[in-house]
Amino acid sequence: MDKLNSAAAQVIVSIIPIVGIVMGSVVVFFYLLWRHKQTSLLIQTGQYKKPVFDILSFSLLAGLLLMSVGIGLTVFLAIALGASFGLLGGIIPLTIGIGLMAYYIVRQKS
Repeated sequence: MDKLNSAAAQVIVSIIPIVGIVMGSVVVFFYLLWRHKQTSLLIQTGQYKKPVFDILSFSLLAGLLLMSVGIGLTVFLAIALGASFGLLGGIIPLTIGIGLMAYYIVRQKS
């Protein structure tokens, strides 16, 4: 009887992430559909205004966040795992953050 219960539990536990991903995909799909219809109607009525996106502020914020997360992960993983491939989990966001900060600095000066 224990094998039957554990097999049923394993099936249920393996189905939960699949259902979660499907439901999340449905929500994202309908959001994108609704947003597309809203934008189309705004364009037809002449009320559409192009959204303003400040790339400098975005690169500064994303760079600071990624650098801080990358530094924390790199230090923790270096202490916990030493020099191994697991250290890439901290080095990758750190280098992306440094790249975004470099872009911000270069763009700010020009």
